[in-house]
Amino acid sequence: MRRVSGTPAARIALPFIVGAIGLAAGYLLSVSLSGYFVFLAVSAVVAAIAILGLGIVTGSAGMIALCQLTFAAVGAWIVSLLNVLNAPGGFIVWLILGGLAAGVVGVLVGLPALRLRGVNLAVVTLGFAAAADVTLVQIQFPGSTDGVSVLRPDAFSDDRSYFFFSVLVLVICGIGVYFLQSGRWGSSWKSVAFSERGTASVGASVPGSKLTAFAVSATLGGVSGGLIAGQVGLPFASSFTPIQSLALYVLAIMSGAYLIDMAIFGGIVWIAVPELLKRWGIPQDWGFVIFGVLGVQALTSGSNLGQSIRNAWWKRQAAKRPVELAAPLAEEPGRDAVTAAPPATAPAPADPSAAPVLVVTDLGVAFGQVKALNGVSLAVPPNTIMGLIGPNGAGKSTFVDAVTGFLPQHTGSVSLDGRDLRGLSATARARLGVRRTFQQDRVPPTLTVEAYVRFVARRRLTIAEIDDALAFFGCPTARTRLQNVDVGTRRLVEVAANVLARPRILILDEPAAGLSHEEHLELGARLLQAPARFGMSIVLIEHDLDLVRSVCSTITVLDFGEVLASGPQAEVLADPAVMKAYMGETEML
Repeated sequence: MRRVSGTPAARIALPFIVGAIGLAAGYLLSVSLSGYFVFLAVSAVVAAIAILGLGIVTGSAGMIALCQLTFAAVGAWIVSLLNVLNAPGGFIVWLILGGLAAGVVGVLVGLPALRLRGVNLAVVTLGFAAAADVTLVQIQFPGSTDGVSVLRPDAFSDDRSYFFFSVLVLVICGIGVYFLQSGRWGSSWKSVAFSERGTASVGASVPGSKLTAFAVSATLGGVSGGLIAGQVGLPFASSFTPIQSLALYVLAIMSGAYLIDMAIFGGIVWIAVPELLKRWGIPQDWGFVIFGVLGVQALTSGSNLGQSIRNAWWKRQAAKRPVELAAPLAEEPGRDAVTAAPPATAPAPADPSAAPVLVVTDLGVAFGQVKALNGVSLAVPPNTIMGLIGPNGAGKSTFVDAVTGFLPQHTGSVSLDGRDLRGLSATARARLGVRRTFQQDRVPPTLTVEAYVRFVARRRLTIAEIDDALAFFGCPTARTRLQNVDVGTRRLVEVAANVLARPRILILDEPAAGLSHEEHLELGARLLQAPARFGMSIVLIEHDLDLVRSVCSTITVLDFGEVLASGPQAEVLADPAVMKAYMGETEML
């Protein structure tokens, strides 16, 4: 039976249904709360929006940003300025402009993230927050010295209605974040957090992924700051200090703020902890200590509250329902079932008259005085599978890095369909049709199979196309979460996703690692059909010579960074020099 994985209409409707429920809850609270509790409720909603933005840059994109409330200060400053100038549009327009201004500042602050990581990036963002705090103390917010209070929208001028307005803004922000997280941007954020090399190898821009994360995060921070300006009327620098940004970061890490519900939970905790301390007669500064302890626990455990709850739920569901393989599209006219491995056939010979897809000429890579590659040349014909083999340390991985753009400082030339790739980055080469897989796991476990496939393919795909490719390679269904499958299966998903990108050349770096012998044979049978089925050529790097024999029509052997032999499979594997190079490493020859 063919799998039904949720219609697009249902996926689109879900966030709006949840948003409507949130608005109903906000309305009920707005008519039931009074006095000081309304103020606390607005503060919790505002904090939730700021934490939601922080969750994008820290949780999804995996970068440390300690200046979220500085972005909020930018939004509050812009709203206060436009209020003093009596700019047209009113508070709602000012709020949007404040968020956009903060987004621009976020891009500028995010520029160091293109080269800095970890603690170094944390120092830069915290330094920015400290500098902004000093500046705000000196210049103050527009209207603060003259007592010009920010005017709320006429329809939401009292505290209760302003709380409902804040909930409305939160719902809009939450729906926007949901669709961003579910789309290409969200996948790129999660991918760049897991592996920058893996992100670049599929044609996604690593700098673009980082900067968009900072921009969206800062925009949400600016919106939260604009709401603060409307809440208090006269904002002051004391509401946006670096220590508060640091505490907000810790809270975001602890709760898992890239999850929308946990961002709301974080906003409630942000207000509840100091308020409880005040009621118990404990200095509110101890709230920072509590947040710090929770943050240390989250950082040392490598998890967070929201993800732990979800993992427990998914694990329970997985125990009830084993991982399901994608079903074949047997009902499609003219299409045979492909879940089972197709019968093995002999590798198709290359057409000697066809122009090669990939031409590598005199490729050389040196690390200091060590020549990792020296004068390597080869040509890959169209719609064929070429094997690239050699002992450990022969230079195979270096060859892949050089051809795919991860080692641009090489000698010689690499051309794709006659186009010289000199000077092009890994991202640019991937977009032109040079794709690769990795020996190490570069598949983000936080994505579903479908989200990962769509991200890697970089083109519009129907669910039928995805199901067909997943079934062909024996992968789990599109709805499966990648963290629920083993590394070997994730490698198959990586192959299927790159195949769906329709590259001109796909370099598979030991794709059978982690698979059983039977799975090796099944993969080989499928790879044999892949060039004709998907219109591409494959370079297979593999130590399993049974797999190489079964799928490769031609083979190039590297040894000590040089081509030892190259040509038809039978001739190369019978070459005494090749046998000598492999002696002691394998008994297959």
